[in-house]
Amino acid sequence: MKKLIFRFFIIIISSVFLLITYLSIMGIETDKFNNQIREKIKKIDKNLEIDIKKIKLVFDPFNLKISAKTLGTKLSLQNSIIELQSVESSISLKSIINNEFSISNIDISTKSVEIKEIISFVRGITRNTKLLILQNFIKEGFLIADIKLEFDQKGNIKDNYDLKGFIKDTKINFLKKHKFEKVNFIFYHNQKETNLEKIQLSYNKLDLFFEKILIKNDKTDFLINGELKNKNLSLNNEIIKQFFNSDNYEIKEANLDSRNIFSFKIDKKLRLKDLAFNSKAKINKLVIKNNYELKEIFPNVKSEINFNNHDIEINYDKKKFEINGGGNILLQNSNDKLDYIIMKDKGGIKFDTLIEVKDNPLSINFLNFKKDTNDRAKINFKGEINEKNIKIEKILLKNGKNKIELDNILLNKDLKVLNLLKAKFDYFDNEDIKNYFQILNNDKNYSLEGSLLNANSFVENLLNSDDDNSFPFKNRFNLNVNLDQVRLDEEFTINNFKGSLTFKKNTFAQANLGGSFNNEKKIKITVNSTDNEKITTLYSDYAKPFVKRYKFIKGFDGGSIDFHSSKINTKTTSSIRIYDFKLNELPALTKLLTLASLQGIADLLTGEGIRFKEFEMNFNSKGSLMTIDEIYAIGPAISILMDGYIEKKQLISLRGTLVPATTLNKVIGSIPFLGDILVGSKTGEGVFGVSFKIKGPPKKLETSVNPIKSLTPRFITRTLEKIKKN
Repeated sequence: MKKLIFRFFIIIISSVFLLITYLSIMGIETDKFNNQIREKIKKIDKNLEIDIKKIKLVFDPFNLKISAKTLGTKLSLQNSIIELQSVESSISLKSIINNEFSISNIDISTKSVEIKEIISFVRGITRNTKLLILQNFIKEGFLIADIKLEFDQKGNIKDNYDLKGFIKDTKINFLKKHKFEKVNFIFYHNQKETNLEKIQLSYNKLDLFFEKILIKNDKTDFLINGELKNKNLSLNNEIIKQFFNSDNYEIKEANLDSRNIFSFKIDKKLRLKDLAFNSKAKINKLVIKNNYELKEIFPNVKSEINFNNHDIEINYDKKKFEINGGGNILLQNSNDKLDYIIMKDKGGIKFDTLIEVKDNPLSINFLNFKKDTNDRAKINFKGEINEKNIKIEKILLKNGKNKIELDNILLNKDLKVLNLLKAKFDYFDNEDIKNYFQILNNDKNYSLEGSLLNANSFVENLLNSDDDNSFPFKNRFNLNVNLDQVRLDEEFTINNFKGSLTFKKNTFAQANLGGSFNNEKKIKITVNSTDNEKITTLYSDYAKPFVKRYKFIKGFDGGSIDFHSSKINTKTTSSIRIYDFKLNELPALTKLLTLASLQGIADLLTGEGIRFKEFEMNFNSKGSLMTIDEIYAIGPAISILMDGYIEKKQLISLRGTLVPATTLNKVIGSIPFLGDILVGSKTGEGVFGVSFKIKGPPKKLETSVNPIKSLTPRFITRTLEKIKKN
């Protein structure tokens, strides 16, 4: 009997154990709880419907719970339908024994569903407006998600829900301006935050990769921060124009590696604010179209500026914007080195830039300075830009023993100088002449002083320039000049060059300068201006340092020069007189003499030259057109009368009369009574002279000559005036 009872208990216990084991492993399927589940689902949301199949129950003997799981379920909320892979929940054994049904949690795994559908669905359940930002941004795409919900005793969803999954092939319109395609990422979402990881996307065919993006809700705004990391990123023109379009520069090409940490806020109206980011990048290549006039400084400058192998860090927030970087810059034929710090705040833009020019030329034409190709030069710019002007704290150029330094320069937006504290020049120029001079500011009364200034190139530019507004100063100021020596060329140097200059409206308004050559010969320059007229004069006991700069005149020697000009508005009327000089070569004149068979005079031009007592030229200029009213030269051997016009670099048109002095004396001497008084009874033979025309582009002049038997009254009149004067 005992054995029978024992066996019975063993069978019962074994059966219970096997049953528990079976229920724990295999479970059972039932639809007994479907109606109860539907009622509970309705308590979550009255519009929530569920299409549920049989539920598989699996017993958890350790926690005295039953795990319920169903497959192929569909949830619908208004117009949103979600197909689920599985739905799992836990039911306490106690609630079953008490004929109660209490769902403490639900774990939902979806199939691949449209993103907009599931976002709308979750928003409908949770009543959480935080998901509105995703719903507005996302236009299409698919996701697979796992949703964990917990319920309180009243059947309400607790705030500790979790949503995780991944998104595939999504399109997003961000702030209606930027469109993203092929978006793929893993996401985690709960009541407090949304975390996106391993984000891949395409923006205008540009592939980007974000390590992470975190979205938090602080009641009034969405706080968003993240990290963008890319390698070998190439930017096309479409992308570049959207982000870097400017009238001042045009980016042609860009390739870089970057790591960017960013943050910003989006308010309930989807307005972006408080943007901040830190970006560290390796610029492999950045090509910018060169719209700057740099040829005067970098002679071989190219049409594009290429930045390469640049390490750069950018920090930005609502208070400041800072760029710190350095690397190679290709302006000319080989790379130079560029380092820079740029900071922008409410006060303006501060900059500190250093460029090292290595195997490229560097020149400053108005100073006649040029760095040798194999030398190195460093140029440092440090200053600040604000809404009104540009303040340069320092410009420093160092090249071997050469040093050019400017301190505290104030410029306007047109790069005209408003103020300058000090400028110091200590350098060897292209002629291997050491220049040493400085400009000092004493309460806007400037002084130019020093031991030597080589003005050779300055005089050259002054004679060949038609720009009267090239001086870089904007405001009116005075400049006192006190230079020990001013070198005009290798032959002529002015000593004790002193005087004063007044600048007004970007040009010389008043000037009174003078000095002496080595043998006490004098030079004097004056400028006097009124409201309507500007009068400039130059007198020098030596004409040669000025005349010889005209390339078509060779072998000029001796003589003094007297120049006078009057400028009213844009028209300038001028006259030049040169006295007692000699010409050894004048190619155009030699051709005229030869064509006219005046061989004797032509021979003089290949020997000791032809002497002239006086040369006078009266002309007026407006823009690029010079109209020559008269050129008249008279000497013992020859006299010339010309007029015409010159369009600079385009056309020369001159005509005139050339007469040997012997013929001229004969003609004038034949005038009754007056001729005997002026020239006596000398006679000569041959033609009276030639008339000629010179016309064509400057490098292709054509000359035509016609012998003449009589002289024009105008020629005789001008000659008589000169003879009487002398």
